[in-house]
Amino acid sequence: MRPQERLAGADFLRAMACLLVLAHHLTLRLDMRRIPDELASTAHILRFGNFGVAIFFVLSGFLLARPFWRALDGGSGMPSLGNYAIRRAARIAPGFWFAATVSFIVSLTLLALPLTPELALRYVSGLLFMSQWHWRTFFPVEADGPLWSIPFEVTSYVLLPACFSLLFRLPGLRQRLFLARCAWVCVVAGALIAHLAILRLFALDDIGRGWAYGLQGGAKEWMPNYNPIGFFAVFALGALAAGIEIMLPAKRSLGFDVAALLAFSIAGYRLAISPGGSAEAYGWLGIPYGFPVFPLAIATALVSLCHSQRLGRLLDNAPVRYVAKISFGIYIWQEIILTLIQRLDPGSFGASSDNVVIGWLQSCGLAATLVILVASLSYHLLEGAAIDFGNRLTSHSPDQATPFKV
Repeated sequence: MRPQERLAGADFLRAMACLLVLAHHLTLRLDMRRIPDELASTAHILRFGNFGVAIFFVLSGFLLARPFWRALDGGSGMPSLGNYAIRRAARIAPGFWFAATVSFIVSLTLLALPLTPELALRYVSGLLFMSQWHWRTFFPVEADGPLWSIPFEVTSYVLLPACFSLLFRLPGLRQRLFLARCAWVCVVAGALIAHLAILRLFALDDIGRGWAYGLQGGAKEWMPNYNPIGFFAVFALGALAAGIEIMLPAKRSLGFDVAALLAFSIAGYRLAISPGGSAEAYGWLGIPYGFPVFPLAIATALVSLCHSQRLGRLLDNAPVRYVAKISFGIYIWQEIILTLIQRLDPGSFGASSDNVVIGWLQSCGLAATLVILVASLSYHLLEGAAIDFGNRLTSHSPDQATPFKV
């Protein structure tokens, strides 16, 4: 996003999302049987840092929908889909492809997995952003599980302009703000109905199902609840929030500061009550990560922060903005680094420490430092250059179809 288009609070939520996911993967490496009772509740809550994935989907939907809402409200034509596609590809593809390739090599070398046709199929389907449609290919590579969500998000990238194209074709919606938002509510409802149909039509058997069977068994455990259409419903809530935010007066108010704090409190409460339930925190209609309470609270916080008088700018401080800038790298590289640490030092993360918490914290410090370093290199040497190239390719057009980054 260009500096003059910076939305207060967006960087904070982006940074929080990637750090929550990192906390989740770090906590998965903590031996819960050995931690003191007084720390058990905190550790169990940290395991639900996977809620950060829902934040990413809400935030992406919010940012990417804004140009479409502005065009629809202004009565103009659809933003350039060519520009939209180029910028999305430039932002996502190079980093994803490079991380997937490194992970694939690590799987064959350090993890000593045989090169089977199925392993190759998973890798290729990931490179094509098509791994999200079957449990066998759900995880594109063995050494970097978090990459599963990127093809899911690419599906939402495709569905967003497709759904907006319907709104642009419907008579009476242009420059009629309220009716257009009602029409988008129908889009969300349609995604939820499609999600229910997937649950009914594509139920999986129990053969080889469960994390005891590795990543593919875990994928079979997750699907069909984890499906691209259900996640598009989360993404579409972010898009709806963008439409509402654009309708609000530009004047900032302390009331929005209070609303943002209340929304964060609700989101935090929903995350905090998740221990004791499923590890995926399935919500309404079996959609993970506390749906719809958590994503709605995040969407509300995002809208409120954009119009807050102080909180949004306070949260978007310099360190937070930097973490947000390299957040994609933090997400795609963290699992590779954690896997390498464990393979090279089997006693890491408290496994061989008398005090498991101290040992775990020491490994977390090392891991976090390496993740930040690698993510910084990834952004400055690869991702940033690709983003700049995408911007140059589309800079000749006056139409700004998408924000600079997500």
